[in-house]
Amino acid sequence: MPGPLDLYAVVPAGGSGTRLWPLSRANHPKFFQPLTGTRRSLLQATFDRLTPLVGAGHVYVVTGTAHAAGVGRQLPDVPENNILVEPSPRDSCAAIALAAAVIERRRPGAIMGSFAADHLIKDEPVFRRTITEATEGAADGVLMTVGITPTRAETGYGYVECTEQVRPSTIQPVLKFREKPPYELAVEFVESGKYLWNASTFVWRTDVFLARLAEYRPDIAEPIQRIAAAWDGPDAEQVLADVWPTVPRIAVEYAVMEPAAAEGKVATIPGDFGWSDIGDFETVAETLGSPRQGAMVADITDTADPKVVTFESDGLIVVPGGDRLVATLGVRDLIVVDTEDAVLICARDRAQDIKELTSLVREQAGESYV
Repeated sequence: MPGPLDLYAVVPAGGSGTRLWPLSRANHPKFFQPLTGTRRSLLQATFDRLTPLVGAGHVYVVTGTAHAAGVGRQLPDVPENNILVEPSPRDSCAAIALAAAVIERRRPGAIMGSFAADHLIKDEPVFRRTITEATEGAADGVLMTVGITPTRAETGYGYVECTEQVRPSTIQPVLKFREKPPYELAVEFVESGKYLWNASTFVWRTDVFLARLAEYRPDIAEPIQRIAAAWDGPDAEQVLADVWPTVPRIAVEYAVMEPAAAEGKVATIPGDFGWSDIGDFETVAETLGSPRQGAMVADITDTADPKVVTFESDGLIVVPGGDRLVATLGVRDLIVVDTEDAVLICARDRAQDIKELTSLVREQAGESYV
């Protein structure tokens, strides 16, 4: 099993977290936000739990041009040449493949893990132990995914189907990746004991992953290898500008993990470390909320006592993001989010539709609001 410095941690930091609008914006997405219960952002919290495993010098971040400076400011201990900047978003396969190809050229045969920038982990020692166990399968040439043991029938997550019932701390073959299911099917998944949530956390040898990519998607592998070959040379910017737009947009699950699972080349290990993807305001309230007069107040400011007053109101989630007082009267089951230039008022059962609302905001109010 590799020692701590034999693992490279890749953190794809992209997207704008539209289900957390107006808190999360294109120029200041949720991974830059302090949604951890401390002043540390989600990105900084990700770095904090990875460095005991790999050291700061083995952390790589893949991000867009709009966020590169912010990543550098928030993670000053990450070497500058470990921040890989995409000219435009091409989905997760391109980002992860770029990091794998660059690391493979710098350290052939390295083991890398891919960890989202905007997830929250409560039990970090268990997380690190699980990742260390996953490296055992990766060292043997298996594409590893860390699944999350389901705590409920969740329709907002994809699932990983195992060949048999999940066993704690045990590497098991993956049969297939399953799409986000309707509720009835999600109940069947959880009750069967053979499914894990797909948290898009992966561990593998860079040479093995790149070989699978070349096998299943040569249209991605070829341009990525051209870019990586030039990455540390004088022509890097020109090659990146010329070739990157030709890389197809696709998630790594579709491009590599699904076909590899069908051939028995993917395994998983369950994670029981208090995982959350902070994907909507319900999870923000679960993480940061404190009960007050019929409302869960999720305070993201540094104020000791957020300015929220509710009267004859019930079932609210209130996120005060500025200095203004938020007051409610006679309302129930709402999400209220106050920011400097935008206010959201949303029925709690429509929280997943906030992403669609942002399209209308962009169209009717202007790009600056999203």
